[in-house]
Amino acid sequence: MSQTAEQVKTDLRAYSNAKNAANLQRFFKTAKGDYGEGDKFLGIKVPEIRKVAAKFIDLTFKHLETLLTSSFHEERFLALAILTKKFARANSAVPETETKEQIYEFYMAHTDNINNWDLVDVSAPQIVGGYLYPLGSRFWSVLYKMAEEDHLWRKRISIISTFTFIRQGVFKPTLDIAKILLNDEHDLIHKAVGWMLREVANRDRPPVEKFLQEHCKTMPRTMLRYAIEKFPEELRQEYLKKICK
Repeated sequence: MSQTAEQVKTDLRAYSNAKNAANLQRFFKTAKGDYGEGDKFLGIKVPEIRKVAAKFIDLTFKHLETLLTSSFHEERFLALAILTKKFARANSAVPETETKEQIYEFYMAHTDNINNWDLVDVSAPQIVGGYLYPLGSRFWSVLYKMAEEDHLWRKRISIISTFTFIRQGVFKPTLDIAKILLNDEHDLIHKAVGWMLREVANRDRPPVEKFLQEHCKTMPRTMLRYAIEKFPEELRQEYLKKICK
């Protein structure tokens, strides 16, 4: 029997919790004018969502689209959790499974619904970074283009996707996109860029120090603090009190 979105929703709602939902509404800034305005929650924890995702890895794109366009945050998260599992097994010996390219294209066609920081972070490195990195540098321009768009979540996808590159020891896309996003006004971009700079510095600090020495006087303070979080304390204080003043 083929799997359906309605079956997934039924299984997922068994874990719903009204008290947790109220807390998540506040945590993910769903009030009018906030970045998550209007988002709705069922109050389901991530391990529970992943438990359901493991049962429905064969869900088709048609049914995944139903979940990914849902007004409930956890249903969109579940769709992305399933997509990352599909991507991990794609192009394998499993017959009749979607290809990595098909999963990537489906993902990119639905970025308007990948509309909160956790949804981006749980999926962009695995799917966008995971697809683009092996193709080589001439295909990476899509990330640069997204970074320049007037679209909060596509900008966050662009920088967070480079986590895959960082893990492979390739830092230039992260540094280039960080420069594009240097003057972005949104706190969620400041945090994302700072986080990725920190991940580069964890592996190779000199390129990040060079970047900071060129830009830290004008970069958002939150971005700076995230970037230098793992620096030795004495050096971190130098950036905060001397170098970047």
